[in-house]
Amino acid sequence: MKLTVLGYYGGYPFDHTATSGYLLQAGEFNLLLDCGSGVLLALEDVLNPLKLDAVLLSHYHADHVADVGVLQYDWQLHSERYHTDLLPIYGHSLEQTAFAALDWPGATEKHAFQPDQKNEIGPFELTFLRTEHPVPAFAVRIKERDTGKVLVYTADSKDFPALGDFARDADLLIADTNFFADHTGTMWHMTTTQVGKLALNAQVHNLLISHLPQSIDRDRLQRETMAASHNQIPVHLPETGLVINI
Repeated sequence: MKLTVLGYYGGYPFDHTATSGYLLQAGEFNLLLDCGSGVLLALEDVLNPLKLDAVLLSHYHADHVADVGVLQYDWQLHSERYHTDLLPIYGHSLEQTAFAALDWPGATEKHAFQPDQKNEIGPFELTFLRTEHPVPAFAVRIKERDTGKVLVYTADSKDFPALGDFARDADLLIADTNFFADHTGTMWHMTTTQVGKLALNAQVHNLLISHLPQSIDRDRLQRETMAASHNQIPVHLPETGLVINI
């Protein structure tokens, strides 16, 4: 599997960098994981959007889905089709208005993933865990069938015990790292300390911190996360276009 970072900020795009979006590729299959603001432009730098095979959305907050509409227009306004006539977009069905909008005539079609069972998309097996967030949101564990490699994406979540078991022994964990270690108050995202401990306790092989806040010391985020993992887990800082081979 190959992961390409397309966007990594939470909330809003900043300094020419998109919010959450990742391209996951295995063989000839191209899966877009979340589609935040600015993601379509970043995707165009690495892959023709018409060559996508599927889109998977963790939840319907705008920083994870803002570019879904323009992706639908892209498919609607171009006649080329490479792998599929209609682009399947997978999301949860707990918010019917947002889920229904994943259908777009001649362009995309909605598919509800099943949070309580194993799902299959192309070469991947997917399992889901509902996270603790103000709206229904789901972490996803993606296993490539041919290699057994595993990617876990926390999506948006506060820290809670079930995340550790869900991320167990992942080859790559992408974790919501929105706060410094000393943050206090209400938290619907995780701190550097929480993420470092999560990665250590789950014994993941690599960690990519993401859903970052804007205009702060990124190196401090990385240092604090590494310290919390006792410097035992490689901690990657996201950059647009960063490629991680899993």
